[in-house]
Amino acid sequence: MFFQCMMAVSLFYCAHWQTYVSGTLRFGYVDVTEAQFGVIIIHLITVIFGPGVWSVKIPGTELAFIAIYITLGVAQVILKLWHCIPVILWGGAGRNGSTIATCLQLTPPQKTHCTGTSVLSPVVPLAFIVAPAILIAWKSPDGLYLQNPTIYLLTFGCVSARITNRLVVAHMTKSEMAYSDASLLGPGALFLNQYFNCPIPEKFLLYVVCVYVIYDLIKYCREVCLEICSHLNIMLFTIVPKYVSGAKSLSSAEKNGSSSKYLTRSKSKVKTN
Repeated sequence: MFFQCMMAVSLFYCAHWQTYVSGTLRFGYVDVTEAQFGVIIIHLITVIFGPGVWSVKIPGTELAFIAIYITLGVAQVILKLWHCIPVILWGGAGRNGSTIATCLQLTPPQKTHCTGTSVLSPVVPLAFIVAPAILIAWKSPDGLYLQNPTIYLLTFGCVSARITNRLVVAHMTKSEMAYSDASLLGPGALFLNQYFNCPIPEKFLLYVVCVYVIYDLIKYCREVCLEICSHLNIMLFTIVPKYVSGAKSLSSAEKNGSSSKYLTRSKSKVKTN
């Protein structure tokens, strides 16, 4: 399960990494989305029938091996990386083969400062997710992952979702992606706690970090949505009521010259008053 989730996270990140480099989002017949659905199906089967279903023997093999084959086949790890790596290394659409985040707008607006962003720069946030996830699960004296696999994967999944969203925003805005992020404080806290021989109980700290990264992800998504709505001058889950109160306030239908039965009554009442 740990391998499946980390694989899905890494492949999804790599898909947007090559988009950040080349400026083009590429889709395959069987791609990252299909890999994630394969992982979901395997987990649903485990939830419904229990973990023992993968130990059931059928002629020739066991179901556990079939699950591994399906996961690796759907994910197409080798094939995906085979297509991603050349695009990332040599497909840069920016200056001198750099990423598309090349021009930064300065003040006054007519001046721009163009710099090349390395195509390997997005590997740093990904490494800050995968490496701590493996080390913390491996070095934990209390078996943190084995005792709390759902919370553990949910925590690192939210961190990876936050980093991937930032990569998507960086691609859409053609801006440079920073190496640091507030969500990385969670894995950092777990790592430092292990480094200093766990002065805080690991299970308690894991639950605290999980709540923090979920809140941080929701907060980031909210801020991005509000910025987009503010820039495009649109409303997000907001309905502004319009009332007809006197001759000064007219509805949109009246302004366009169209009238309804309800509006005609309202106008007549206004005139009589």
